[in-house]
Amino acid sequence: MHAHYLQHVPFEGLGAIGWWLEAAAAEVTRSALYAAEPLPDVAGLDLLVALGGPMSVNDEAAFPWLVEEKRYLRQAIDRGIPVLGVCLGAQLIASAMGARVYPNREKEIGWFPVTAVEPVDGSSFRFPTAIEVFHWHGETFTLPAGAVHLARSAGCAHQAFQLGGSAIGLQFHLETTPASARALVDHCRGELLPGRFVQSEAQLLVPPAGRYAAIYALLGELLAYLVGAAR
Repeated sequence: MHAHYLQHVPFEGLGAIGWWLEAAAAEVTRSALYAAEPLPDVAGLDLLVALGGPMSVNDEAAFPWLVEEKRYLRQAIDRGIPVLGVCLGAQLIASAMGARVYPNREKEIGWFPVTAVEPVDGSSFRFPTAIEVFHWHGETFTLPAGAVHLARSAGCAHQAFQLGGSAIGLQFHLETTPASARALVDHCRGELLPGRFVQSEAQLLVPPAGRYAAIYALLGELLAYLVGAAR
């Protein structure tokens, strides 16, 4: 399996996705878009992952590589290549497929629950009824045409969606590790302003026991589903 990932800033990496790919003996390659690294031919990929980042998908003037990245994501989705978008990555998928990305009414930063939306298609990925996950976002999106709405939260209606059998966008971070949570805090501490869905630094970094194990289990199920959908 050849997995490729799109990285937008040095401090947001694969996290637990990397652990899963290592256990699957995958060949893993990367395009660090912030360093102008090229995009490979999508035809050679078995999985494409678009990671998070602090910029907006609408910041094309400041980050012109966003334009080509959106084209690339659409090309992969149109070819049926398994695609996972995380936070900014989910917003990029939405934008690439014609949806609107805009500021959410509130920022969501911390460990908060998402709840499943019953898929209209029984073949879509199924989330648990409710699970506490790690969030760090201030924008949201409309659902692309034809998308299946998979999960919502009290702070943000569109938390997860699926396009066809092989593309899923997650507004939240199942890949978060203690180290990656610390990196986000260190680089984006200025965003921790009082809000209904903004936790303290201590709450972000020291969640209740079992939180990490739960998101890693769900991440494994989701990645296995995506990779299996291509077979």
